Amino acid sequence: MAFDGTWKVEKNDNYEKFMEVMGINLVKRKLGAHDNLKITIQQEGNKFTIKESSNFRSIDIVFTLGENFDYVMADGTELHGNWIIEGNKMVGTFKRKDNGKELKTHREITGDELVQTYIYEGVTATRTFKKA
Repeated sequence: MAFDGTWKVEKNDNYEKFMEVMGINLVKRKLGAHDNLKITIQQEGNKFTIKESSNFRSIDIVFTLGENFDYVMADGTELHGNWIIEGNKMVGTFKRKDNGKELKTHREITGDELVQTYIYEGVTATRTFKKA
């Protein structure tokens, strides 16, 4: 699938505001904006393996489309939800375990870029990745 490959973050749009609304403190927001995130996506049917590597951590995430799983963000925020495919997008719907609020995210290939969009409490942010 088009998502397969290794992607390195190139730019952020409104990402610090998104992190602020998520409740991430100023120091972590400043560091998070420059995390040099690299993601490797491998798909086998409905099963995805995603490796996230940044200045702060490296983790492997394995999930099956449509099945709920737990995920912990780099700042420690715990989420529960799932990814599905809608057209040419991976769409994620997650609930925070601490307050029950919803975080929506989607990944879409646009040209030679992978664009990840986050929507939380009315704030939208994007991170744009290029193939590494």
